[in-house]
Order: sequence, then structure tokens, then C-alpha cells
Amino acid sequence: MAVAVFKTPLSGEYHGNKRMEGKQPAGRRRVFVQTESGCVLGMELDRSDNAHTVKRRLQLALNVSTEQSSLTFGDMVLKNDLSAVRNDSPLLLTRNYLHRSSSTPCLSPRGNDLQQRDKSGPIEILGQSDCFASTRKLVKDIVKAIKMGVDPVPVHGGLGGAYYFRNSRGENVAIVKPTDEEPFAPNNPKGFVGKALGQPGLKRSVRVGETGIREVAAYLLDYDHFANVPPTALVKITHSMFNVNDGVNGNKPHKKNLVSKIASFQQFIKHNFDASDHGTSSFPVSAVHRIGILDVRIFNTDRHAGNLLVRKLDGVGSFGQVELIPIDHGLCLPETLEDPYFEWIHWPQASIPFSDDELEYIRELDPFRDCEMLHRELPMIREACLRVLVLCTIFVKQAAASGLCLAEIGEVMSREFRAGDEGPSELEVICIEARRLVEEREVFSPKADLGDEEFQFDIDYEDAELDFTPKMVADDYTSKAPFQLGIGFGNGRCPLSKLEESIEELEESEGEEEQEEPAILPAPERIPSISKLSMSLKNTSLSDKNQKSQKFPGTKADGYLSNTSSGHRSANEQLPASASFVELADLSEEEWVLFLDKFQDLLEPAFAKRKLVTIGHRQRQRLGTSCQF
Repeated sequence: MAVAVFKTPLSGEYHGNKRMEGKQPAGRRRVFVQTESGCVLGMELDRSDNAHTVKRRLQLALNVSTEQSSLTFGDMVLKNDLSAVRNDSPLLLTRNYLHRSSSTPCLSPRGNDLQQRDKSGPIEILGQSDCFASTRKLVKDIVKAIKMGVDPVPVHGGLGGAYYFRNSRGENVAIVKPTDEEPFAPNNPKGFVGKALGQPGLKRSVRVGETGIREVAAYLLDYDHFANVPPTALVKITHSMFNVNDGVNGNKPHKKNLVSKIASFQQFIKHNFDASDHGTSSFPVSAVHRIGILDVRIFNTDRHAGNLLVRKLDGVGSFGQVELIPIDHGLCLPETLEDPYFEWIHWPQASIPFSDDELEYIRELDPFRDCEMLHRELPMIREACLRVLVLCTIFVKQAAASGLCLAEIGEVMSREFRAGDEGPSELEVICIEARRLVEEREVFSPKADLGDEEFQFDIDYEDAELDFTPKMVADDYTSKAPFQLGIGFGNGRCPLSKLEESIEELEESEGEEEQEEPAILPAPERIPSISKLSMSLKNTSLSDKNQKSQKFPGTKADGYLSNTSSGHRSANEQLPASASFVELADLSEEEWVLFLDKFQDLLEPAFAKRKLVTIGHRQRQRLGTSCQF
């Protein structure tokens, strides 16, 4: 599986992406094409090349079938025009699902003549950003060590393949995670195989082979090293230590050849232990807040104690000054909202209000600038991931401005689980309502040109609402105990669907105390009506949840195989399937802009309601609190 670089005659200057100007010789672009089974081929493109010529080179070099296949670059399916492809970009050759064959493994090229055509080094950073300056220095140290015979060391923990790369002194200085060795990827060394690159992976909303992109995105989004994410880059890296399974059976070949991989490359940070081995009470409030702010922005679905490294700053004792280092961001920025996991949501530091510096940092966040930056540095990142980033950044900015603490923000984003049932989070309920308002506007818009098929769909949609609303309200919620409304409790999440009911209870029991703070409740007319069939937000949000799961493709839950770990729930556990209650990727650009407008309109009254409920709940808990231990 050695990389080869094919050279083609230059027929003229390349006039594609202007961002590439001045960063490589005119008319030349180097790309790394990866097949579904993990084979990587480096090649140089010129202006005359198209997807067909790229496939032909793959077929000749790697002996793979390219029939009924597509060449993709993130969301784009490349055909004749390759102008969108930037220098040093990774491309993916995918087989069409109707013609996918599990009996045709990817054969590696053989012979030194093929390897000698590759003029790139053992490690090549994919990207030209100044953010990778420290990584470039690290790469030089590792390449020097490799030439001296210092081999990487496999990491035995976790579900995916990972390797510690060392410097000339034998010290671990970087951790490398090949994309084709992720859980379920074709070359996974730990038996978790069965899917091709680009298919839904450990999390349904994160595709196999794309966690490395997210690792880099988390680092790039950590402006000013605010949350302390270690330097991370996407690389093409060649070494004989990497795992290559034999065909589709997952067997490892006996002979080790040089293998080229696309991988995430992260600086290894020396540390004493992780957060699961240390009392959380000694963690600095600012460190917890900063990591939490990043997790909320990138919708991290796997922030457990095991991926928070702890380093002692004083070097002695167990409860001295410590520093937190967040790692493992491969399951952030999903393509759709699902259930996140925030270990810090239960820590007392998360219930402390943000400092002025933290609030200033949040105010300065610009989600659209973030998207432009990621488009520039990671052009293969999917649009759906960027929409989740925009949504969550807008959400955290308005939540912080409304006075919510980190724990409250995390609870609004987290789903409620009861008796095996999974309900939408408050954030998802707001998104469902915003989407309904967009669709309602389109239905009654004079510009709407509804055909017979669309009209029939609307009828089915209304029928679904009539069928599901009474059942869900009666069976799943009104027959169960009210939700906890506290902060920092295990199931202390207050879905928006229960706010109306909770507020009515508070008005009856705490009427006098509520009158003391009348300003936090917005005027009723600012809160839009939610459903034609319901009298309160409770009925609507639940019926909308079922409507969305029927309406949008891909909303059926899909389980996944995993290990178990005690003390926290994460991607390393066997979890129930996670459903998708609301989709963002299928909105047109016009609909997306309108959706964001409606979303922001709904946030302020929702935060005001939640704040009132939280205050009332705390007041009702005063009796007997002095007896707690």
C-alpha cells in the first residue's frame, strides 16, 4: 500500500481556487486519493485532469475496480471539473452502494519502482495554515528519528488504531490515528471492522474515516489556545508499522510493507493522569469553563473523563495546581443534532457563572467567520457539520448573554432518557419549532409552487400529527413523573416541552416570590404559538418530534458496537440507538437563513422561561437542605 505520485505533463497554468496562489508551482496540484478500503495514492494534477483520469490512475496503480464509483471531496461529487480541489487535499473514491462488493479487497502496489515515484516525504501536512507551524517542527524531529530507526509504538487502548511517534531520544511526541483504522474502518487492528470509508460509523452522524478532520477542526476552532487543545493536523504519513487487514476478513498479513495513510497527527502532551483518576474538586473553574465552552460550540458527543488529561503544575502532592488538556475530538461536529455527552455537566465548577473574560470571549465568537476558516483550512469538511457549528455558536452566545451557566447550557442541549425512551432535548425542541415555522411560511408563501406530490405529502404529514400526538402525550409523558429541574443532577434536564406545565405549578405555589422578579419573563406575545392541535408547548414539541422522525430520511436509530466503561457514558459503551429528531442539512440556503432567524427569535423566551423554572425549583428545595450531607 505504498504511495505513488504520478507526474503528468503540464498543459498550462491552473486557474482554480485563488486561495492556492503562491503556495505551489503554477499549474500543479498534489492530491492524495483514498479508496474505501484504505489504499492511498498520491498524484499530481494539472489543468487537463478530471475525475475519469484520476480513476484510471488508481486502477492502474492499485489494481482496484473503479466501475460504478464516485470521486468525492467532502460533500462534492467530482466529475469533469476539479477546480474546487485544493493542493494537498485528500479525495475519496467510493463505490456506489447498489454495486458495492465485499469480496474485492484493495490490492496494494508492489515493487520499488512505484514507491520511488513518490517525491513526498514520510510525513506531509495537508494544509498550509500558519497554525501548523509547531506541528511542522515536530514532524522534522519525528522524520529524523524514523531515519535513525526509532519506530512508533502502537497504542493498545481504545477501539481504533493509534500510534505514538517518537523523537530521536525515544520520547513520545505525537499520537497518530489513521483514518482507515477507526472503529468499523476496513483496517481497524482491533477487530471492529465491517464498513467502508464514508459510511455511518461509531456515531451515526459521524462517518467512518472522518474523525481525523474533526480532530483538526477542534484545534483550529480553539482560538488563542483558549481551551488548551493540543496542536493537531491532518497528514499523509508512511510507515511499515501501520495495520493492513488481509482483504475483507480482518486478518493481518505476516509481511510488513511500507503503508501510506491519511491520519490525524496530534502533539503528545505529557501528563500525570486523566480526569477519571483524579478528584474533580481541584480542577480550576476557568479550565472547566473553557473546555465546556468549546464542547458546546462543537457539539461534542463524547466528552468523558478519559479524554481530559490532567497535568500537575507544582509537581508534588495530589491536590496542588493542575492543568486540564482536552483530547479526542473525533466525535464532535456531527452532521445532525443527537445526544451530546458532557462529563463536566455534573461538576460544581459548571454551575458557577462565567467570568467577565469568558463572557467577552463568547461575545467575540463569530460562527460565520469560523465556517470561512474551516472551509479554507479543511475544504473537505461537510456542510452539515458547519451548520451544527453555526447553530451551537449562536446558541451559546445567546445563552451566556441571558445569564445561563455552563451546566444549564449543557442541560438544554442534552436529551432525557426514561425507561429506555429517548426524548428530544430543549435545543432540539426549539429547532423543531423553528423548522416548523419555516415550513409553515413556505406553505402559505405566494412563491410556493406546490405540485400534486408535495400536496399529498402535506396531507400525510397532518395525518401523522393526528395519529401520534395523543399517544405520545398520554403514554410517554403525562403518565410519568415530572422531570427534575435542578442543575448538576444526573437527570436534571428540563425539556422545553415541560416548561408551560412547570410554570403553572410555580405560579400556584410560589406566586408571591415570582412577583419579585417580573422582568425575567418576556411578554407572552413574543412566544410564538407552537401547534395547531395543541394548547401548550408540551403537546406540540412531542408531536413534532414524531413528525420529524417520520418526515426526514435517516431518522431511524442505528445501534453500534462498543466496549463498556464504568463511571461515565461515552462512545466507548454499548448504548441504545440514537435517533435524529430534526435535520439541518436538507434545508436550502434560503431556508437555512430563515431557520436561523426563527431559531434566534425562539431562544430568548425559552431561556427566560427556563430561568424562571430553575429559580422556582431552587426555592422549593430550600426546606430540608440543611440536613443534606
